[in-house]
Amino acid sequence: MSHVKQRAIRQAKDTEVRLPGMVLKGDLTLPENAQGIVLFAHGSGSSRHSPRNQFVARVIQDAGVGTLLFDLLTKEEEAIDLQTGRLRFDIGLLAERLVGATQWVIEQFSHLRVGYFGSSTGGGAALVAAAQLGEEIGAVVSRGGRPDLAGNALLHVKSPTPLIVGGLDYPVIEMNRRAFALLRCEKELKIIPGATHLFEEPGRLEQVAELAADWFQRHLVVPEPHVHTRLANSTTEGKR
Repeated sequence: MSHVKQRAIRQAKDTEVRLPGMVLKGDLTLPENAQGIVLFAHGSGSSRHSPRNQFVARVIQDAGVGTLLFDLLTKEEEAIDLQTGRLRFDIGLLAERLVGATQWVIEQFSHLRVGYFGSSTGGGAALVAAAQLGEEIGAVVSRGGRPDLAGNALLHVKSPTPLIVGGLDYPVIEMNRRAFALLRCEKELKIIPGATHLFEEPGRLEQVAELAADWFQRHLVVPEPHVHTRLANSTTEGKR
């Protein structure tokens, strides 16, 4: 792994993210001397317990960056969504929850630079929230995301953003290419060869995690002298 490892506080702390009229459950982990924190926006039908996001979070923590995995929906909303599948595609609602959680984090930890990691529909919500908050968000990473669902908000994203997609996830690749063309920020489109939508193939999720950790360390952490980072091997289709 190319980034510098730091000892993380491994026990995730059960956290209540208090927003107006509701409480969202979360897991907060902060490494020693953390300068940044990444909020996870999970995908459709998922939650903070997603094993893929938890794995990525541990790699990010090893890079010295904190993480907050939290549920975007309340228990009551999750029950409704299980029956209708409607709320998981309500990008405006999900982005609103992410903005509220960001404001809560800033109130609790004003010294931390904030980033987003979004997967599936959470990728679209993360970009909408980043467009709203502007320079408050230091970086966004989308994994197998639906950035196309962010619509015209893509034109207003200022946060450095890589879109990471599996090389065998053909429909989502095209969606990401269209969204990539609209982004006006520092951006990269990273295609992971041999990976499908969930990056379940051996070594593919590890590659995503290293890409994300390096990106967040680069943009959320003040670099130490003589410490350099590089992105893990993958196909880069575009860079600005």
